[in-house]
Amino acid sequence: MDPEPVLERWEQGSPYERYIGRWSRLVAPEFLDWLGIPPGRRWLDVGCGTGVLCQEILGRSSPAEVIGVEPSAGFLAAARENLAGRARLYEGSAEAIPLAGQAVDVAVSGLVLNFIPDQRAALAEMARVTVEGGTIGAYVWDYAGKMELIRYFWDAAALLDPDAVSLHEGSRFPSCRPDALGELFTEAGLADPEVRAIDIPTPFSGFDDYWEPFLGGQGAAPAYLMSLGEQRRAYLREILQARLPTQPDGSVPLSARAWAARATVRA
Repeated sequence: MDPEPVLERWEQGSPYERYIGRWSRLVAPEFLDWLGIPPGRRWLDVGCGTGVLCQEILGRSSPAEVIGVEPSAGFLAAARENLAGRARLYEGSAEAIPLAGQAVDVAVSGLVLNFIPDQRAALAEMARVTVEGGTIGAYVWDYAGKMELIRYFWDAAALLDPDAVSLHEGSRFPSCRPDALGELFTEAGLADPEVRAIDIPTPFSGFDDYWEPFLGGQGAAPAYLMSLGEQRRAYLREILQARLPTQPDGSVPLSARAWAARATVRA
C-alpha cells in the first residue's frame, strides 16, 4: 500500500520555482497592471514565498517600500536571496501580520489565500495594516477549471486511484472560484470587491519538462506522486503521457487561469 501523501508541503524554493513559481511570474504583471496603484506607495506581500510578486512590484510599481511576510523559513531564505535587500522581509503568518495598523497603502497576496486556514481573518489582518481607502488584492489558481497542468495530473491520477479525486485542489479549495472569492472579500468587511480572470500560456517543451517538476515533492500533486511506489508512479506517468495534448514536435501547449480579486479598505 502506498503511504498517505503529505499535502501542501511548501518548504524549498527551487522545486517550487520549477513547478509553479515560473508560471506565477506570468500572472503577477497582469495582476499589478489591473490594480493600477500609483507610484510611491507602501506595499505588503502576504505569503511572499520566494519573492516573485515582490520582484514584480519593485520592477513595475515604483513603490516607496515593499514588505514581505512568509511563514516558511526555506521560502524566506530564497526570497532574501532573490530580493537582495530591496524589501523588508519577516517570518510570520497571514492571520497575525507583524505590522502596526495602517502601516501600508496596499496589501496583496499571490497564490496563497486558499492555503490559509482562516481566510477571512487573513483578509481582515491585511485590512488592519492597510490605510483607510487602501487596496487589498489577491489571486488564486482556477484549480477546478482552467489550471490545466494540475487538472490533467489529477484527472490521470483518478484513473489509477479513485481516492485521488479528494486530493484535487479544485475539490478542497472552494474559495478558488470567482463567486466564492468575491464573497470572501465581502465577508471580510472590504468594500467594492471585483473579480476577474487572468489567463496565461503554460507551454512545455516536451513531456519531461511537464513531468519532472512534479518529482520535487512541493505541493499536493507532487507530494501525492512521490508517495506512490515506483511501479504506480511509472503507470501514472504513462497515463499522463497518453492524455496530455502533444504537438508533432513533442511540445505540450497548456494554459492556466488565475482568479484575481481586489477591494478597498473601508473608512
